[in-house]
Amino acid sequence: MGHRLSKIYTRTGDDGTTGLGDGTRTQKDSLRVEAYGTVDELNSAIGVVIAALPGATDDGSLSSMLLDVQHDLFDIGGELCIPDTTLIGDRHIERLENELDRINADLPPLKDFILPGGNLAAAQAHLARTICRRAERRVIALARHEAVSDTLLRYLNRLSDLLFVLARSVARATGTGEILWDHDRDR
Repeated sequence: MGHRLSKIYTRTGDDGTTGLGDGTRTQKDSLRVEAYGTVDELNSAIGVVIAALPGATDDGSLSSMLLDVQHDLFDIGGELCIPDTTLIGDRHIERLENELDRINADLPPLKDFILPGGNLAAAQAHLARTICRRAERRVIALARHEAVSDTLLRYLNRLSDLLFVLARSVARATGTGEILWDHDRDR
């Protein structure tokens, strides 16, 4: 592993710039920094989902799966921080699709829109899903101006789907159930 920080503050970013992984400097509000910063935010949100998972709904497989996702997101951040680097491939997407199919297999068909909530873990998974969608939008914006692997976009798209079915599964498993949108409610 490269050099370690012995001091957390460096003062090099005081001018509004930050260093990329290849040593170049860029503005802290650049599309690239915005993209990997949002991926970092998503990674933190998934950490909250893991912490919120009720023990009764998780035999360790959900936490383990989400920990793998956190590692992937760190790699995605690396790809975005170090231009011309590839760390995420098709096998990562296939793993997400397998998990998505596994979790979704036990869920009833979706007939209504679902409101975020149900219980803390489900609500946190919905929040992570919306952050994932924002990360996807940030990566798309970056890809309009700089080379970005299409694998990253596919990964983030699949991850948001996985977080949605995870929220449904956790809400149902805890007995709180899903909160359905009532489009006929009194206005």
